[in-house]
Formats: sequence, C-alpha cells, structure tokens
Amino acid sequence: MKELATIGVARSEEELADLVGLAKEWISKEKARRHPRLDLFGEEREACDREREEVRRVLSQVESILLNGCDLILDRTFDRVGFNRIDDEVSRKLVKARLACPASKAATVEYLKNHFDDDVGLSKIYRYLDKLSGRQHELVQDISVRHTARLFGGSIGVLFYDVTTLYFEADYEDELRKTGFSKEGRHSNPQIILGLLVSQGGYPLAYCIHEGNKYEGHTMLPAITEFVGKYGLEDFVVVADSGLMNNANIAELESKGYKYIIGAKIKNESREVKQWILSQPKVDRQMAEYGKGAGRRLLVGYTDDRARKDAYNREKGIRRLEKAYRRGTLTKDNINKCGYNKFLAMEGEVRVAINYDRIADDARWDGLKGYLTNTTIPVEQVYSAYHNLWHVERAFRIAKSKIEIRPMFHFTRRRIEAHVRICFVALKVYKELERMLKLSDIKMSVDKVLALAKTVTTIQVKLPLNKEVYTQTMLMARHQKIAKLFNENFWVTR
Repeated sequence: MKELATIGVARSEEELADLVGLAKEWISKEKARRHPRLDLFGEEREACDREREEVRRVLSQVESILLNGCDLILDRTFDRVGFNRIDDEVSRKLVKARLACPASKAATVEYLKNHFDDDVGLSKIYRYLDKLSGRQHELVQDISVRHTARLFGGSIGVLFYDVTTLYFEADYEDELRKTGFSKEGRHSNPQIILGLLVSQGGYPLAYCIHEGNKYEGHTMLPAITEFVGKYGLEDFVVVADSGLMNNANIAELESKGYKYIIGAKIKNESREVKQWILSQPKVDRQMAEYGKGAGRRLLVGYTDDRARKDAYNREKGIRRLEKAYRRGTLTKDNINKCGYNKFLAMEGEVRVAINYDRIADDARWDGLKGYLTNTTIPVEQVYSAYHNLWHVERAFRIAKSKIEIRPMFHFTRRRIEAHVRICFVALKVYKELERMLKLSDIKMSVDKVLALAKTVTTIQVKLPLNKEVYTQTMLMARHQKIAKLFNENFWVTR
C-alpha cells in the first residue's frame, strides 16, 4: 500500500462520517484526473445549458400573463363600429365584460381583476352608472345608426320595431318599474318595457324604455317619429306586429305619411271581409289581396305548415280544457292564462262548459295570416318584409340569453337606463362581430369564437436595457380557426 493523501483525524462518529464523505469526493476527483473521459458533446451540452439559462432569465422578466383573447377581438370590433368616439374606458370595459362574461356588476369586478389585473372597484362602477348622461344615450344610437347606414350604402330602408319586457327581482313598484303583462310570465314582478328599432339584418338602431304597465302600442309611434325626424328619413317602411297596432295608430301613421307593413287582425275584420277571407282557396303559400280603400291593402296568405301548427296548438289546449272539465276544476279564471278561454261558455253564474261550435269555427282559420299595408310593393316583398321581424325577436333573444340584460338588480332610474345602454352597445358589437365572421368565412358562431378566444393568452416581458415591455399573443394549434382575427390587417381590409 502507498499513502496518497491524509484526509484528517476523527475524534467522534460524526466527524468520521464527514471525513468519509470528503474521502469519497477526493477519490472521485483523483480518478477523473488520472483517467479523463473524452467529452464528444461538450459544446452541445454547454449550448443547452446556456439556452436553459436564457429561458430562465427571460421568464424572470415576465411582467404579466393575460387571458385576453376575447378582449382583443371585442376591442377591435368595438372600434370598428365607431364606439371609440366615446372617450370612456369604464364603458368599454363594461361592454366587453357583458359579452365575454355576462354577470352582475360585482362579478364583473372580479372578472376584470382576475383576467386583466384591472382593479375597477364596485363603488366606482356604481358611481359611473349614476353619472352617465342622456347625451351618451344619443351618442351610442348615433354611432350605431351611422355604422348601419354604411352597411346598406347610406340608406336604412326598412325599420322593424318590437317590444319586450324586462323584469326585476323586487317586491315593490316605483315610477318606472310597474307590474303589467309580462312576455316572460313574470306577472307579479315589477318590470319595464323595452322597445327596439332594428334594420334589415337585425342591426340595432335605437331603443326606448317605458313604464312596465304601459300599453305597448303607445310606445312605437313616438320612437319612430323621433328617429325619423332626427335622421331625416324619407323613403322607408315601418314593419311591426299586429299586437302593436290599433286603428288609432294606423291612422296616425298615415297622417304622418309613413309607409307601413303590419300584421292584420283578420278575425276582427267586418263580416264582409271575413266571408271573403274564408272563401279563398287554401293553397300552400298562395296570397290573396283585398282592397280596403284609402290606399290600404289587406293581404291574406295560407301555408300548410301554419295550418298544422294552429291545429296542433288548438288540440293541445282542448285536451287541457277537457281534462280540467272531467276533474270538475274548470273555471274561466284558472284557464284564462292558457289562452283558450275563447272556447268556453258560461252557463249561469258558476258553470263552465266547452263550446265545441267555437272550436269548429276556429279551425276554419287554420293556416291563415293577414298583412295590412299602404305600400304599392309586390305581394312577395310584403310577405318577405314582414317575416323579417324575426330579426327583432332574435335581437331580444341575444340580449336576454347571451348578454343577459335581465333580470336586473338596479333600483334607480339612472342605473337602469345605464345598464340598458351598455347592453345596447354590446348587442351592436355582437352583431358586427357576427357579420365579420360571416364575411371572413369563419364558420363559427360568435359564442363559440369568444369561448375559444378565452384560451388565448398574451405574455408581456420587460426588457431592462430597452426600458420597454415586449408583448406577444400566443396562438396555439387549436386557435388556427380564429387566427385571422388576431391579425391587424384583417380589421383594416374589411
């Protein structure tokens, strides 16, 4: 044996263990010195180490990671419509949040904080709603109208009007929130009436708010008259449902020189007109015309699909009546809400019976639908224009189901009006984004696009030497369907 090195002298078990460790380390180094290994990949290993170090250094400079894919798309759409004319960042944030994550104002505060590190306090939002002026109402409508007019070559042409009701989770009324007929069946809840004016294609133009117990037929003419006067419309046609019209409204439309196409209440016509209607042959998709004088035309059409639907609904209602009759629980009061009390006959003071003669008479009208107009346009165009009212109905569905305009938990007029205003802007942005998706041949709905965009992240890296923040939006393979929406040129060229 030959002694090569002395590691040390131990006086306890602990010191001995330490010295053994040092000895093993010495032996390992000595072996490497005597028998060095040939490192064929040293340069590559050093490059990998440098790469890891560089990545660690870059990641240490990451300032924020934002889940802002929705935000980027909605920002560009918001600006494209022209709402950036409103120099109001809180309004922009509330509109985008209403589309990306519709919720209460308290939940909106959490959404902005968690996704964008944007600390907008709840009290700040409420103060903002309180101070929103009526001028912004006019401004958002003006922006919406001018953008829509550009889409149609500078002319609006057709005005579609309809109303809906918006209920409140409250037990008491005030000067605005009143109980009335609710289109959502919430008759015990106070509500407001929202009137909406849209163009062809369902692009929102204007809106109005009324007390919840107001007759909806009294909301249309003031809204249209104000709109027509403000924008100087001349060649246009008003399209509305029969529920909004009565003889007084029709006479006022004509006195102002407005052209109209409205649903006709054909069962309320004179005996002579009703006999003429029922005498017409029932041929699928065939229209008949009756001149009522003074430029009014009554058009009556029949479709097999509507006839089947009318018969099905009536039979369903009759079965309900007959079931209640057999149980002895049939009264005019408890069946009125079903809409089939017209088939009941009161006998004496308390007895109610089903009148089958009325049922047979009602069946004669299956499949028939009437339209009243003072225009001279062809019958087919009248039919097409009226049935485009579904655009308003769809706008209300979007507002209620996607944007969640209701139920509302605000209790002052200012906050209610501000909330509706934000939802109106959100509806316009939704429709514009929908149009852009169609133009760019992205075969996805707005809802699916926004859901996918929620997984798009943006990384912000601080550059210490440049004193700048580098921003990069990260698009993965799953985002390729919507990748063009994150290209600046996409929004410039359309």
